[in-house]
Amino acid sequence: MTYILLIVGFALLIKGADLFVDGSSNIARLLRIPAILIGLTIVAFGTSSPEATVSIIAALEGSAHVSLGNVVGSNIFNITLVVGVAAFLYPLKVENETIRKEIPFTLLASAALLILMSDIALQGFSSNLLTRSDGIIFLLFLAIFMYYVIEIGLKSRKNTEEEQAPKDIKWGKNILITILGLAGIIFGGNLVVDNGTEIAYSLGMSETLVGLTIIAIGTSLPELVTSISAALKKESEIALGNIVGSNIFNILFVLGISATISPLAVDNKVFIDVGIMIALTAVLLIFSRTSFRVGKREGLVLAAAYIIYLVYIILRN
Repeated sequence: MTYILLIVGFALLIKGADLFVDGSSNIARLLRIPAILIGLTIVAFGTSSPEATVSIIAALEGSAHVSLGNVVGSNIFNITLVVGVAAFLYPLKVENETIRKEIPFTLLASAALLILMSDIALQGFSSNLLTRSDGIIFLLFLAIFMYYVIEIGLKSRKNTEEEQAPKDIKWGKNILITILGLAGIIFGGNLVVDNGTEIAYSLGMSETLVGLTIIAIGTSLPELVTSISAALKKESEIALGNIVGSNIFNILFVLGISATISPLAVDNKVFIDVGIMIALTAVLLIFSRTSFRVGKREGLVLAAAYIIYLVYIILRN
């Protein structure tokens, strides 16, 4: 029964995120917000909402290792398997200046996470902890990122004609869809955390491992579906932009809110995972800078890297 409830939870997360993205994107069009702003904020935030819900619920329930493991595991899954599969289906062009700036910003956010959780090494404390003040620092970083995105959006608005919202888009319907999506995300998130941790304990897995694997993969399914769909439609910038934007939201928003709610204890094993996340982000930056595209070969390398990483963390446990 626990496994069935876990699957139901994931289904609600995925469908909820899908409805949330559709509804909120249409509301943004009704408000005549530029398309680039929708992609960088609403789509990225919408596909990150399962991670946010699961991590916040885990923080409230005192499962700190699930919160941190979920974010780090999701980011590694996004950079490797999601980008890898999308690039294999259709080479991802990196032409947009915005994306080329977002990847270094992801690297900066990842480095900030490593520094803020290294309390023993840097400050001589008895334990490593993401404190409430660390959470607030993440949220301040997020405010800087949002300012940058809004500035980009306003510039694009000046350079392009304002798009009119299609007549078939209605306020009432999209507000309802957005609320239903959010409800699905929250309820599904509860089921995933409760049943995922129960399964972990029954199998002798640690909270950190279940966060890095089962929950991380489950909450990253919206990114996977969105990016594969974008790649198949040859919308390569949406595919890559969605992943990079989601990873920034995962670190700055998800961990920022989670740590502000309840300080997060850091498992020593997570330092290796954060190091791997930073290294893989750097690899993605190199791939995107060299020929301004992530092709089939690079996609296979990234996908293979995730398989190797998954085997490593399972054996490590």
